[in-house]
Amino acid sequence: MTETVQRSVVAPSAAAGALVNPNAYAEAGDFLPLDGIDHIEFWVGNARQAAAYFRALWGFTPVAFAGLETGVRDRASYVMVQNGIRLVLTAPLTPDGPLADHVRLHGDGVHDIAFSVRDVATSYQETTARGAVGALPPTELDGGPDGVLRQSSVRTYGDVIHSFVDRSDYHGMFAPGYRRIRKPAAHAEGLSLIEVDHCVGNVELGEMDRFVAFYRDVFGFSQLIHYDDKVIHTEYSALMSKVMTNGNGRIKFPINEPATGRKKSQIQEFLDWYRAPGTQHVALRTEQIVETVRRLRENGAEFLGMPHEYYRELPERVGDVGVPVETLEELGIEADRDEEGYLLQIFTRPIQDRPTFFFEIIERHGSRGFGVGNFRALFEALEREQARRGNL
Repeated sequence: MTETVQRSVVAPSAAAGALVNPNAYAEAGDFLPLDGIDHIEFWVGNARQAAAYFRALWGFTPVAFAGLETGVRDRASYVMVQNGIRLVLTAPLTPDGPLADHVRLHGDGVHDIAFSVRDVATSYQETTARGAVGALPPTELDGGPDGVLRQSSVRTYGDVIHSFVDRSDYHGMFAPGYRRIRKPAAHAEGLSLIEVDHCVGNVELGEMDRFVAFYRDVFGFSQLIHYDDKVIHTEYSALMSKVMTNGNGRIKFPINEPATGRKKSQIQEFLDWYRAPGTQHVALRTEQIVETVRRLRENGAEFLGMPHEYYRELPERVGDVGVPVETLEELGIEADRDEEGYLLQIFTRPIQDRPTFFFEIIERHGSRGFGVGNFRALFEALEREQARRGNL
């Protein structure tokens, strides 16, 4: 881009877009140190097939398994890893019990967003004392020569839980009861997904502030950004969102709720088909979004599309982002800029038959935002998808 174009870029301000809290990280409480996301567990209808999907399309490597062959009688689980991302895919082996009920009601979806901590007992005590509902009291899982894994869990929105995991005295494969997959099938290459950037929760109308308060009061998080329905809207629908973060910034949870509109929003569509509040999408960070998205498309991943008009206006709005606009349009990648830098992002279509969970791929260059400049175009793209499904 020329210098003239770069100087014409105006970063979104609080007045033009979002209400940003520059002191969010300092304000977050430190009574509950969270070292990051340990893993995300999906409860699915068929874990073996889900593992094949993440291996062949997304480039994850299966590293551990639990099921009938390891003495587990009610479920099968595959642990999938790529760089700093660990996914667990778990399916019921019987028609009864919470796992089978979860899949029957919701379809495939996120059950557990687990945190890495240094003390699971203190984490459990601190959160339950502040109002969290316990799901698993502090527990030690004996791994024999591999040591002891410590874990506890509390509940959050819908049927989602947060587990606290301490691996400091455990040296085995994921957890006791799992065995190493010694000769995994080849996984897709050319992908560079590094870590979980953020996890987005959808809650019902009027519930956003309740869960903002939950993460503030129970986990010590602080509100980083507030997007209201004046920011995230189209002619037909709208939503509201507040982003919560912990003190070190490793955990970021946008909480969305639908807003009143002429037609049904994407948030309400999720709630209707998931049949409850839940995790709408997980953003995976990369430092090579062009190569990663190109390979994902070759592997069969389906992404939301943006109209040509979006890319025609992009140079003036965001300036030089290191990738030719023609390449961004070819791949459907969006760009946005704020006071701290810029980001590139793209969203998949739902990855299962129900219009519920999807992934975001994001590459950050200074920006800690969430693409406010893309919200309207993204929302319109989502509405086009809803209309095709008859859900708008």
